[in-house]
Amino acid sequence: MKSSKNKTDVNPNTSRRGFCKNTALVGAGMLLPGLEMSAMVNVLNNKKLKLAVVGCGGRGTGAANQALKADENIELVAMADAFQDQLDNSLMNLQKEFEGTKKVNVKDAHKYVGLDAYKKAIDMADVVILATTPGFRPYHFEYAINAGKHVFMEKPVAVDAPGIRKVLEMAKVAKEKKLNVVVGLQRHYQNNYLAIADKIKEGSVGKIVSGQVYWNSAGVWVRPRKEGQTELEYQMRNWYYFNWLCGDHILEQHIHNIDVANWFIGEYPISAQGMGGRQIRTGKDHGEIFDHHFVEFTYPSGAVIASQCRHQPDTWSKVGENFQGTKGSIEMNDAGAASIVGLDGEKMFDYRNRNDPNPYQVEHDRLFASIRNNEVISDAENGAKSTMTAIMGRMATYSGKVITWEDALASTKLLMPSEITWESTPPSVPGPDGLYPIPTPGVTDVLS
Repeated sequence: MKSSKNKTDVNPNTSRRGFCKNTALVGAGMLLPGLEMSAMVNVLNNKKLKLAVVGCGGRGTGAANQALKADENIELVAMADAFQDQLDNSLMNLQKEFEGTKKVNVKDAHKYVGLDAYKKAIDMADVVILATTPGFRPYHFEYAINAGKHVFMEKPVAVDAPGIRKVLEMAKVAKEKKLNVVVGLQRHYQNNYLAIADKIKEGSVGKIVSGQVYWNSAGVWVRPRKEGQTELEYQMRNWYYFNWLCGDHILEQHIHNIDVANWFIGEYPISAQGMGGRQIRTGKDHGEIFDHHFVEFTYPSGAVIASQCRHQPDTWSKVGENFQGTKGSIEMNDAGAASIVGLDGEKMFDYRNRNDPNPYQVEHDRLFASIRNNEVISDAENGAKSTMTAIMGRMATYSGKVITWEDALASTKLLMPSEITWESTPPSVPGPDGLYPIPTPGVTDVLS
């Protein structure tokens, strides 16, 4: 075992460096574990802020919970979802969580159900949470920004290049209107990632030349088809397996790790090539997505990132990132650890703090502190470009071709229709055998 005499153990709760860092983070809105949000709100504009949630599934409910805890003087006034049962379950859970408070104040008339329900909910609020399935995100974001609302929106922010272009356009409008936009790429609000980002800026690892990013897991839920469901309802209930709604798991989950590569390198890739397919999750209930992807992203600096993700049970699982620089290597762990090892094998930096605030909560703490301080957080452009990176990776695995950033961003292939009603036919439908068309490398056109 190598000596660790050069190791730096970081505990922001005890070290002077950590104290200074946390003081700076509090100034920007990130809270220490023991600091109540109300202590900050008391010295800020104390106007009651009205909150609306669009998309009342698990993530929307969780985000609403965190938003209501982030600010002393906020109330949930409107909710919207495509399905009544999802909205009702979400509201019931939030009412239980905030029982005895006045934070959940959603009247029956302000529970909006349907595919256009988002407009009515957004109109009622100062701040909106956009947490529907990703395909709808560009249209909901466009409406919210045009209506002058502050936004928290989940990742990914689109499923196709036309959607990305719309988000980038509205990101500029949001800046012009001085509207806050936080995107749910929470590693940007997580202390171990922030600590390594600081070390990269200081030059501790030199130039990053390569890396490996992973989201390898057993996969996610399947919601079986129910008797009487239309094809559209089935796909929306089982949205993870349809690209017009989800964009495949390289986009919906693995975007987190791809985004970290973009962040740490300080660039977006110029090209991607890769492979993928369906080997394990091949049934009718697995829609049209792949169960594994492997992509090489090449960056303007020459760095090459190997990206892999899979949905295959009983295989090696890892969610995290490794990077190699000219002075040392980085290993990240989304559970809160991070380290830098020098070229000689000596550990140069080690971050082990299990008392860090939850980054999902910090996102909302920062958002509402920024609103109160008349400041602006602008996450939308990076959210769009990291989403585009993952889309480019999907294009590479589906086609088996080298895909450039310019061609990917200019793609006219529209996965998510601009208009959809309950009478619409989904963009992908099953064949006579009940199976959906699957992308075929060397055959599938991903750009037009």
